[in-house]
Amino acid sequence: MLNTVHTIAALTDGEILIRLLISVVVGGVIGLERGKTRRPAGFRTHMLVCVGSCVVMMTNLFLYTSGLDTDPARLGAQVITGVGFLGAGSILLTTGNRVKGLTTAAGLWASACLGLAIGAGFYVAAVVGSILVFLSLTLFHQIENQIYNLSRTLNLYIETVDYPAFRALRRELREQGVEIQSFEFESDTIAEKNSIGLTMTLKLAKGIAQDDLISDIKRNDGVLLVEEV
Repeated sequence: MLNTVHTIAALTDGEILIRLLISVVVGGVIGLERGKTRRPAGFRTHMLVCVGSCVVMMTNLFLYTSGLDTDPARLGAQVITGVGFLGAGSILLTTGNRVKGLTTAAGLWASACLGLAIGAGFYVAAVVGSILVFLSLTLFHQIENQIYNLSRTLNLYIETVDYPAFRALRRELREQGVEIQSFEFESDTIAEKNSIGLTMTLKLAKGIAQDDLISDIKRNDGVLLVEEV
């Protein structure tokens, strides 16, 4: 059986321009969705990541086709690793140990990967991949919310004015048929000096909607803050 040797042709000016334009569109489409929801990394950030990754990949191919003894995928591999630091900067730990920014970080990483694919001329994977990423941020997000709403388990971070207010809330939840599976006091996250902060895991009875329960808890006079975690 004969081994087939594949060679990489040098990039023409037209191909370079096409790949850069595609990377601008792909990065911009993903970034628009993130920017619309006012995420830390939006339109310009995703576009820069995608274009930069495309340039890096084309630079690596240029060096390889110029006769230098280099791996044609070496610089691309460094991009995938390096963009992780950028993504980590968009991840935030908020009140009650709630993590935000994971989807934005994943979007940045995906934009970098799409840029590498475009830079390598792998157009089909880049276009289909960008469509799937966009759908995951829009349509699939709605499906995810529907699935979560069907769940009977709810994790909340709650702050009450004092301990008696917490006991009153706990009694009220039990009267509504909500089972408190566990709770843990969070002394480092309380917003008010004398308030009580805790993370609770609740199991809802059938017929109780998560959004309705959260609204009921917020209307409680002794509750200062409610966040889903």
